[in-house]
Amino acid sequence: MTKTLQCISPVDGSVFAERKTLEPAEALACAARARAAQPAWAARPLSERIALVRAGVAQLDAKKDQLVEELAWQMGRPTRYGGEFGGVHDRTNYMSDIAAQTLAPQIVEDSAGFKRQIAREPVGVVFIVAPWNYPYLTTINTLAPALIAGNTVVLKHATQTMLVGERLAEAFHAAGIPQDVFQNVVLSHEGTEELIQSRAFNFVNFTGSVGGGAAMERAAAGTFTGLGLELGGKDPAYVMADADLDAAVDGLMDGAMFNAGQCCCGIERIYVHESLYDAFVEKAVAWVKALTLGNPFDAATTIGPMANKRFAATVREQIAEAITDGATALIDPALFPADDGGAYLAPQILINVHHEMRVMREESFGPVVGIMKVSSDAEAVAAMNDSPYGLTCSIWTNDPEAAEAIGAQIETGTVFMNRCDYLDPALCWTGCKDTGRGGSLSALGYYAVTRPKSYHLKKVTK
Repeated sequence: MTKTLQCISPVDGSVFAERKTLEPAEALACAARARAAQPAWAARPLSERIALVRAGVAQLDAKKDQLVEELAWQMGRPTRYGGEFGGVHDRTNYMSDIAAQTLAPQIVEDSAGFKRQIAREPVGVVFIVAPWNYPYLTTINTLAPALIAGNTVVLKHATQTMLVGERLAEAFHAAGIPQDVFQNVVLSHEGTEELIQSRAFNFVNFTGSVGGGAAMERAAAGTFTGLGLELGGKDPAYVMADADLDAAVDGLMDGAMFNAGQCCCGIERIYVHESLYDAFVEKAVAWVKALTLGNPFDAATTIGPMANKRFAATVREQIAEAITDGATALIDPALFPADDGGAYLAPQILINVHHEMRVMREESFGPVVGIMKVSSDAEAVAAMNDSPYGLTCSIWTNDPEAAEAIGAQIETGTVFMNRCDYLDPALCWTGCKDTGRGGSLSALGYYAVTRPKSYHLKKVTK
């Protein structure tokens, strides 16, 4: 049944865009066209597919000013930050550069008697279900390698950023990628699940909530469709006794507050060695007080509204519950007069927190961070692992060997030292526990959208 989906702008609460969902027959027809187009696309030379994907990104650049403004209307990020297109370039270029080597057959033997090799073939049709928080970057993570590897792609973007899917499709089609090779679709949750259940796709990449990931798994049950799931996060940081204090404050507070805290790998829990705790908290409070909450089109704004007032409501509830349970809020919301009780939310630092509080246990995905004092590495490791999530962790120290040793004990997908809230396209982006399964980017990102095919060729018959 057709529904009308609306993007409610967090800037002013207006309906910024609305689209009707596809009827089930229309959605199936899109998937069928993608499947029919895939062999011819895969038959094109790898160099041609790479060139077309890069040209699609160049087309995005040509409309960058428009797209940055649209992003602000759709999800509230201040325009001063210029969108996501530097990262889109970096990731596309890296995946393009490694494609030939990564996708080349692995030769086991090439002798007078035998040729034995393991080749990589595209899985077929890739379905991307993308989130709103970094809508271009999270899409390109799978879109670029999937197309380069010879797959066709169907994209379903989040309702909050529904125009992003359209802009991506427009750009890639203008670059010369056939319309059936890359399609943007508007679907309800039910329509999405029905398509997966119908075996319309060979691989599904989903970025979103734990509940959403569970729904994807249920829909795919029994279909043997491959799944890549990046779900919730509650990423921790540990500031060791030898850390550069100013660097740690600047890096971690930016990691906690940038994009109004709406980052998959944003910092949500900080554990500080007791010798630095008081100084760290004092400097962190000063850092946050220097932020300016306001309209994302204002050049002075450094933190905009959350993408939806219901997301802000969840964060407000977590903060209020924590204060009731004994936490101390160090930021007076009155310092941020733009806080309207809706999507515009004042940033907050909480101390005297513990792991029984929702704000230290459940994903906040907003501009709030809890800070706890620890007395040893062992205490910090236990606290960082005391979470159902595992995307990244951040360790601040002048001792790389100590960071590596501690990182080896953390249940996480990525270990950072002296940085956070970052994605390196040369490294696999992955998580563990309730954060999900699978990985994107790096050479391993190509393995997600291809399958191995073995060749055992006997050259002689005697």
